[in-house]
Amino acid sequence: MRHGITKQRYLLMVIAMYGFVILLSGKASSRTVENDEVPSRPQQIEEHYQKAKVRTSDLENGVTAVIGKIYINASAKNIWAAITDYNNQKHFVPKLIDSGLISDNGREQVMFEKGKTGYLFFKKTVYIKLSIRGDYPQRLSFRQVEGDFKIYEGDWLIDRAPDGKGFVLTFQAKIKPNFFAPPMFVRKVQEHDLPMVLAAMKKRAESAEAFLPESRASSQKKSPPPSGNSIIAE
Repeated sequence: MRHGITKQRYLLMVIAMYGFVILLSGKASSRTVENDEVPSRPQQIEEHYQKAKVRTSDLENGVTAVIGKIYINASAKNIWAAITDYNNQKHFVPKLIDSGLISDNGREQVMFEKGKTGYLFFKKTVYIKLSIRGDYPQRLSFRQVEGDFKIYEGDWLIDRAPDGKGFVLTFQAKIKPNFFAPPMFVRKVQEHDLPMVLAAMKKRAESAEAFLPESRASSQKKSPPPSGNSIIAE
């Protein structure tokens, strides 16, 4: 590279300049919700959650916290089927290259995901293997057992919406990559990609009668479940 500037130094310079621009423009993203109060009137609930609401924050030791929510007009069974359909998530979750079930011993499931992650010029393909346990059809807890993160753990939650009709799907996680990625970029990736993941789960669940495998949904009642997140950092 010209003038003896190494590729690594150049990348650090660009990251520093970009970080300065972000600080000047403020930390809030158009996808970030700082005050996630749910409307009190039932008719406003679906409108409030129709688009994914995502919040991120910096924890200690370079860990990023993320939480996202979306309203889904489908049964809890079909939402569960969408987030546990790991063999097919590569077909309907954006940026996911491959995914699948590795093992299921009746108490714990292991699944993997490989996907593209990044924001602007920062791009990377990541791999993650997750250990998953769950309580059908309300909670899926996951944690990395192998992959490109030092920390990747959290939950999928399915809660009845205040309108009494649909459900609110929540994704919450703590994330720390095992590669160079400033927390600022991890936050931006989550704020950019998680809404797409939640929207994909919503679409899949709401069209479940035509597409989702019923046997997988019912079998999950007895065995733990998997998670989707796309590498949501993905």
